Amino acid sequence: MILCIDDDRDVLNLLEKILSGMDHTIISCITGEQGLIAARRDQPDLILLDIMMPEMDGYEVCRRLKNDEATKNIPIIFITAKNENKSEDEGLKIGAVDYIRKPFYSSIVKSRVKTHLELKLKTDMLEKMAFLDGLTNICNRRKFDEMLELESKRAMRNKFPLSLIMIDVDHFKQFNDQFGHAEGDACLRMIAKALQDMLTRSGDLVARYGGEEFVVILPQTDHKGAVHLAAQLVRGIRKLQMFPDHSQPAVHVTISAGVATAIPGTDHITPLQLIEGADAMLYLAKQKGRNQYQGKDLSSAAGV
Repeated sequence: MILCIDDDRDVLNLLEKILSGMDHTIISCITGEQGLIAARRDQPDLILLDIMMPEMDGYEVCRRLKNDEATKNIPIIFITAKNENKSEDEGLKIGAVDYIRKPFYSSIVKSRVKTHLELKLKTDMLEKMAFLDGLTNICNRRKFDEMLELESKRAMRNKFPLSLIMIDVDHFKQFNDQFGHAEGDACLRMIAKALQDMLTRSGDLVARYGGEEFVVILPQTDHKGAVHLAAQLVRGIRKLQMFPDHSQPAVHVTISAGVATAIPGTDHITPLQLIEGADAMLYLAKQKGRNQYQGKDLSSAAGV
């Protein structure tokens, strides 16, 4: 997807015509404010941004995009009628990756857009590899740490609840000892996929925390919603059959889950304290016999 931002509709129409054969959806916005909203909402692969616009010029739009966690990694190409090195230098300093000058030459526009789309694709692939767990193909601990910090700051700003579910596969060592490490790995992959499939909101995240432990981040989710999901996860994993190819007799595994909820902006709960709260509830679930969840609302100290 390519986002074009320019206050001149003729320019937008021309860009759409030039880029129409590039197998990318083209979105056009006529003001900087509209462009900021579209960038956040649609997460384009590339932004073509005019410098000279009323109300909010391209430099300011670029600064805001680069200061927003949701849009800071989207490459921006400035489009301008200016022919000054100083103007180009300023744009590159605030985060643009390239310049295209007016009047447009179709071949140059296509070539530069193609180059930066290819670079973005490679960057996205490398980033995905860096944040994916090699065994289960879900987010790894590094990505979890980054997202928990980000969501905690967002919850603090907006005074939203933030919930965490810590999950452990019950008696996993015995499973490994009985069936072998290859089947143990297959078990973890199946559980990871099932957990991911049971998350229905795009903002929720499941990650492998380490070994046979998983963790779920639930932004803007109160304690009632978090324990409801935890119950679903426990039930869902309980129904899984570990050897669907019938290579072994039917085997079912279970999980234990610990839930913690806080409102960081009100309770001054740190990400580490939220983890510790969920971990304590996970320990309690194991103590009480496993194959269940336990939870605590850290904002009110009310147990479930």
